Amino acid sequence: MRRTHTRALAVARRLAGMAATLLVTSFLVFSSLYLAPGDPASFLVRGRSAGPEELAQIRHRYGFDEPFFVRYWDWLGGVLHGDFGRSYVFHQDVSSVIWSRLPTTLVLIAAAALLIAVVGVAAGVVGALRRGTRTDSMVMLLVTVGAAAPAFVAALLLRSLFGVKLGWFPTIGNGEGVLDRLHHVVLPAIALSVTFMAMVTRVTRSSMLEEMGREHVEVAVSRGTPQWTVIRRHVLRNALGPIVTVSALLISGMLVSTSIVETAFGMSGVGSLLVTSVNQMDFQVVQAIVLLVVAAFVVVNFLVDLVHPLIDPRVAAAGSAR
Repeated sequence: MRRTHTRALAVARRLAGMAATLLVTSFLVFSSLYLAPGDPASFLVRGRSAGPEELAQIRHRYGFDEPFFVRYWDWLGGVLHGDFGRSYVFHQDVSSVIWSRLPTTLVLIAAAALLIAVVGVAAGVVGALRRGTRTDSMVMLLVTVGAAAPAFVAALLLRSLFGVKLGWFPTIGNGEGVLDRLHHVVLPAIALSVTFMAMVTRVTRSSMLEEMGREHVEVAVSRGTPQWTVIRRHVLRNALGPIVTVSALLISGMLVSTSIVETAFGMSGVGSLLVTSVNQMDFQVVQAIVLLVVAAFVVVNFLVDLVHPLIDPRVAAAGSAR
């Protein structure tokens, strides 16, 4: 009973912290764009020469002449009701603009996350089990190269080799239909995941080696327990905590990197929309996307904190002891 109460209290604190983080973030996002150089009213006249009276009318129509806190309060109230305002460029609700691009980005992130989880963890396990061998050296070499390769460099290399030279994959667009979309997303997903796969591989290898050196593992080996049983029951299970935590946080942060990859491959997702909106000073769209990125990161962090004690009983025991 006491343990359940402590757990519920910890979850309530986390929820309160998450709400406070999102509130502070919303203020910072709105402030940064409010203070950004450039006059949105000048952009809205689309290069035409406009007199002071016309610019003043535009500022009044869109509320640019309102005091800062009045604008922030109106904007925050709309966000809490799912209304992110109206795009200056698309002349549509911001939520509609983002929603139409979201499936492309989600498919890209899902494909990249699958690569990170499967290839990254598998390479780390192989490296740890084959420590000191040529296989381990090859894994560490690939990790070093992958960690040092920015997403745009990986995108250019993949496009040049597998798209242009070999012609195996399309190099631009979203595709149509399920299979064609999956065909189009292969190269972008690899480009997006390369650096993150390298990080997960390194964390997996380190966690595995740490667990393999523990006393209870050595005792299990000395008793003649089959190697795979030792790995599955005593090593991999205890090493999963940091692996899952790092993987989840990296995947939640991929929303930012999609802007580079989607632009490189001509995909019409949320990431490329962010780049376009920044260039065109479409503040309402930029504010909404940045806030959604931060919200995704905070929510994933919260879920990781909830799941971690279930994966690693030692974390739950430490929390109960405090």
